[in-house]
Amino acid sequence: MKNFPSQVRAARGLLNLTQQDLADISRVSLRTIVQLERGERELSSSITQALKLSLEAAGVEFIPENGGGAGVRLRK
Repeated sequence: MKNFPSQVRAARGLLNLTQQDLADISRVSLRTIVQLERGERELSSSITQALKLSLEAAGVEFIPENGGGAGVRLRK
């Protein structure tokens, strides 16, 4: 998921979450989230899944690459 760092930043913005908030709800370390968003770290599938599931539970939908680009949006 090459766009995942951007999607995480955008999802946090939509939900008004800090990096620390996301660390708390996902149980992923703050350092890992900071490194991910800066593009400094590749994540294991388990950490990616934990972040994705936490953000989805908070109300975000991940939009796959569909010709217009990958993204996120608030769930209805």
